[in-house]
Amino acid sequence: MKNYGILLIVGLLLVALTITGCAYAVAPVTGTIYGKVKAPVTATNLVESPQTGKAVCKSILGAVALGDCSIDAAMKEGKITKVHHVDFESMNILFVYATFTTIVHGE
Repeated sequence: MKNYGILLIVGLLLVALTITGCAYAVAPVTGTIYGKVKAPVTATNLVESPQTGKAVCKSILGAVALGDCSIDAAMKEGKITKVHHVDFESMNILFVYATFTTIVHGE
């Protein structure tokens, strides 16, 4: 009878973990242990840009997520008024800690 109690507790913990989510950042590919990926979002003009702005969001265990990683926030940080192209960088460590960075290039 004691084994059923342990199995019930383990089962409930597994269900709780699956419905609460994990720290995860969007990326074209992901790594289970570690991932750091850069990729494009959009491009209007792919010439060399004189200015770059970055905006970062962070997540811990998927339970706490903070930051403003919008294009607008990146434009303000880089003092950009005309966008040339937008990239992003995604990083995760064991799906425990994750960041998502929006990178805006422009003038």
